[in-house]
Amino acid sequence: SLLIDLKFGDVKGVPELPTLVKDRPIRADNGNAVVMKFNKFRHFHMPTDAVVFTDKRPAVVWRGDLNNPIRTRFLDVARDLPFCDVGSHKRNAPAAYSKPFLSISQHLRYRYIVSLEGNDVATNLKWIMNSNSLCLMPPPTYETWFGESQLEAGVHYAPLDPDFSDLREKVDYFERHPAAAERIIATANAYCRKFSNELDEQAISLLVLYKYFVLGGQIEPDPELWRFIES
Repeated sequence: SLLIDLKFGDVKGVPELPTLVKDRPIRADNGNAVVMKFNKFRHFHMPTDAVVFTDKRPAVVWRGDLNNPIRTRFLDVARDLPFCDVGSHKRNAPAAYSKPFLSISQHLRYRYIVSLEGNDVATNLKWIMNSNSLCLMPPPTYETWFGESQLEAGVHYAPLDPDFSDLREKVDYFERHPAAAERIIATANAYCRKFSNELDEQAISLLVLYKYFVLGGQIEPDPELWRFIES
């Protein structure tokens, strides 16, 4: 008997009314976009990685669709660099940007994996951060249930400038200081573990829905539960 507004797919703006969404832009006025753990089998697929950072190939890898100017800009900078294996595996990619498809396990052979937003969030971010490879990316502008707005540059990932002019500098630094890369990787792994308890995830999801229905005036709040949520 309870009603919701729901917006499917990639959400680039903020709905006019409180609406359940998979993602939202990171900005102060995004409260009407109520994030839930939607499409989790794609976005929260985080396979284990048994290869340690120093045993991986000392190179940068990226594959993806050229559905965002950021991705084309990155390829223009990185595609001819000798330490980069980057390109688009999509059939419609221009020949200059085309590269063969790589599976996640093939990506994980590299020390450095780049995460770039597409239509909204970067789909590969979660499994990169759960791996023993170092995530390189510009600061995120969209967030999902993963809480991308809570990620700290230099703590959970290695930041890249928007024009990617610092790519060589960042890779050179971590090649000289592998322990610094491993510290970031360890922090990223710990962040990912917060999402591994299915019972916790379900309970938090239900509490989000409970608050949605209370604030929408559809149910009366239980005082004790409401104090717990607000705390």
